Amino acid sequence: MKRILILTLIAGLITSFNVSAQQDKSKRPSPPAKVSQTLASGAAISIDYSQPSLKGRPLSQLAPEGKVWRTGANEATVFETSRDVKIEGKTLPAGKYSVYSIPGEKEWTIIFNKTWNQWGTAHKAEDDVLRVKVKPGKAPKFAEVMAFDINKAGNVSLTWADTQVDFKVQ
Repeated sequence: MKRILILTLIAGLITSFNVSAQQDKSKRPSPPAKVSQTLASGAAISIDYSQPSLKGRPLSQLAPEGKVWRTGANEATVFETSRDVKIEGKTLPAGKYSVYSIPGEKEWTIIFNKTWNQWGTAHKAEDDVLRVKVKPGKAPKFAEVMAFDINKAGNVSLTWADTQVDFKVQ
């Protein structure tokens, strides 16, 4: 009887572990989102990310100035391009990249890292493929939830709180 009870408990633990390991991403506090666009050059670009919320916290607490930030939540944000593109005039080869940033009051650094299939906080600078510096601006309206947008001209916008950070993809 003890043996059956122990085996039942072990089976229950394994089942609950598998269920939590295959968690539905849409049920997370920071839900998944994806934006895509085909540029005039024919390059198809997409950003696959999780959307953190402020929940009464200042943006600087979640994306601290001067420190590498995962630019999203959960797994690393993934930027994918089907062709070589120029980001702020610098070449990024076709492929998948994790996106990190270094927020600042007057300048943000957007980082494209070759290790894309990882948890978002696992950044290694030696794997950075491209870094570009851009100026942050004021968002047109306050955004509780972080979001990316890509327009047909290749303008990518990251909006969160009262901040908007744009970079150009061609």
